[in-house]
Amino acid sequence: MQRRPGFPARLPGSGAPAPRPAGAGAGASKGAGAGLGQRAPAATAVGVGLDSAAVRNRMVQKLAAGGITSPAVLQALATVERHRFVDSGLVNQAYEDTSLPIGLGQTISKPSVVARMCELLLSAESARPAGLGRVLEIGTGCGYQAAVLGLLAREVYTIERLRGLHDKARDNLRPFRLANVHLMLGDGMLGYAKGAPYAAIIAAAGGDAVPQEWCDQLAMGGRLVAPMAVAGGQQMLLVIDKTPHGLKQSVLEPVHFVPLKSGIA
Repeated sequence: MQRRPGFPARLPGSGAPAPRPAGAGAGASKGAGAGLGQRAPAATAVGVGLDSAAVRNRMVQKLAAGGITSPAVLQALATVERHRFVDSGLVNQAYEDTSLPIGLGQTISKPSVVARMCELLLSAESARPAGLGRVLEIGTGCGYQAAVLGLLAREVYTIERLRGLHDKARDNLRPFRLANVHLMLGDGMLGYAKGAPYAAIIAAAGGDAVPQEWCDQLAMGGRLVAPMAVAGGQQMLLVIDKTPHGLKQSVLEPVHFVPLKSGIA
């Protein structure tokens, strides 16, 4: 059996592996999407009143009113404490439906965008009732979406090209002890062939075209959700389904993501 990278992992050429946090393992959790709310850390007082589940529930109610219908997605966003992924000076905005800066010119996506993209993955014909199988995330950022995906999928591989954000995500995710989430430092445009095929691929950065490597690493029946620039430079949300007859592409609503870039920095 092919050995899977532990938590966190670094791709070849990206330097020595970082120390593994205590209690974090490489094994996948049993039952995708099972036990929602059981893997989050125990709440600790932070002095800003954001540890209350009621705060997250209000955010989730707004998401549901805005059209998000997947119970699994809503439960995952109700479970993951978004304020733990933003800078201390912005925690009071953590549960507003807005993107926030996380350093190095990057942002944490709006909760509504995270929910929308995750719901699109779960609504694929190949998605099992119990949840997603193996997922590849391009652009870890601060780790928030990876934490949400960790509650929706059996196994999550997430790649970040910026060392500073990779380290930040590792620190942010450590308390959650999501043993099925594997962090990697590497060039997301290349995907991660050793973990392929993936039931789903999700990207948090948009380019002029979807890299061929992503399509190659998508499993038959799998779904890819990513922003893509169209004529005029505007970004649109793109869904690609891999079928026995080829790739089926759907262009959805306008979005705004950071540019997709290659290399490690």
